[in-house]
Amino acid sequence: MTKELRFKNINKLAIPALIAGIAEPLLSITDTAIIGNISTNATESLAAVGIVGAFISMLIWVFGQVRSAISSIISQYVGANQLEKVKTLPAQAIAIIILGSLFVVGISYPFAKEIFEFYNASDTVLEYCIDYFKIRIFGFPFSLFVFAIFGVFRGLQNTYYPMIIALTGAVLNIILDIVFVYGIENYLPAMNIKGAAYASVIAQVIMAIMALILLLKKTTISLNISFKIHKEIPRLLNMIGNLFIRTLALNTALYFATSYATGYGKEYIAAYTIGINIWLLGAFMIDGYSSVGNILSGKFLGAKDYKSLIKLSAILFKYGLAVGTIMALIGFLFYNSIGLLFTKDIAVLKHFYAVFWIVLISQPISAITFIFDGMFKGMGEMKYLRNLLLLATSFVFLPTLFIFDYYNFKLTAIWIAFTVWILARGLPLVIKFRNKFLPLAKV
Repeated sequence: MTKELRFKNINKLAIPALIAGIAEPLLSITDTAIIGNISTNATESLAAVGIVGAFISMLIWVFGQVRSAISSIISQYVGANQLEKVKTLPAQAIAIIILGSLFVVGISYPFAKEIFEFYNASDTVLEYCIDYFKIRIFGFPFSLFVFAIFGVFRGLQNTYYPMIIALTGAVLNIILDIVFVYGIENYLPAMNIKGAAYASVIAQVIMAIMALILLLKKTTISLNISFKIHKEIPRLLNMIGNLFIRTLALNTALYFATSYATGYGKEYIAAYTIGINIWLLGAFMIDGYSSVGNILSGKFLGAKDYKSLIKLSAILFKYGLAVGTIMALIGFLFYNSIGLLFTKDIAVLKHFYAVFWIVLISQPISAITFIFDGMFKGMGEMKYLRNLLLLATSFVFLPTLFIFDYYNFKLTAIWIAFTVWILARGLPLVIKFRNKFLPLAKV
């Protein structure tokens, strides 16, 4: 067996990537849990965090695709033993993405009210959305900078430094959340929902500084921008463009889910916020093994080692299924306790418990889908991923949501739609991968 496919070596990459991966949803879950337990307007604040979180996640996922694109190209050059040829690429890629992020901040900040009215927010919830967003959005460029550097580290087969950066950010965010949201008696007044936003921005700035220092000190990659456009920039932009369109489709699903949940009432959107954060935690838990797929599939493809590519898919399939099943079992074991971590509102808990079982049974399906999604990104198959998600969103998620909503299933409609959507994304990836690479592995 290829050295990289041994249990020890896979987990050497996967475990740090897993820890780094769960840091982002942990930030959102921390905000959710702390905000859900404040003494004033907790339900409205929780709803606002959920709505703004959905919008900012959409922005990060759309523009953060530079991580996968950079990782794919660098890992393929690593596999071909030609790293020297792409050392100037990251600086140009990061410059492009930072300029894009500043443009987004500039056009979204003045229209915060209109953006969240579009999400069906109103009254106190809308007011809190605007307050939270107008602080939190300033962390967006720093988040994208970190994502881009994480892509460089992944391409270099290094998941350790992203783990250190992400852990530091998560721990700092939790500490600052508690201090800023609840305040310190006689020293610092409670800032409630604004405090959570300040905590996130500060954590993102610290993570960006750490990422910059580690990249410059621990790698041979330079951030000096060359005025000569790197030959891989067109391919990088093509990958980002395909992933951009793909992520718009993904966020179309998230938009409709959030908008519908908001339209059902503040207790529904609060319950949805808890559920989506737990679902995202599960998604990022599997991100460790998805990252291994992303890193090694690009390397094996660059080396034209198709047998190792097939073995990698089989190993990661088993790991993904195991992790997803364990996540579901833990959720069922602590079913009632988990809801109480986020809120004590009986109405919110009622709606949450009514759909939490669907969130849990989707975990193994999601795990396998994300594993193969990561592998296809590593191989640079962005166009296929784009088309698949467009079809899954248009012809699976939206019709399922509309049909079940018509019959008044409310949050249940949303989570059924999510589950069949994930299945529609994953099954074609498994089939296409095997049809394409099994014959090549036999040659």
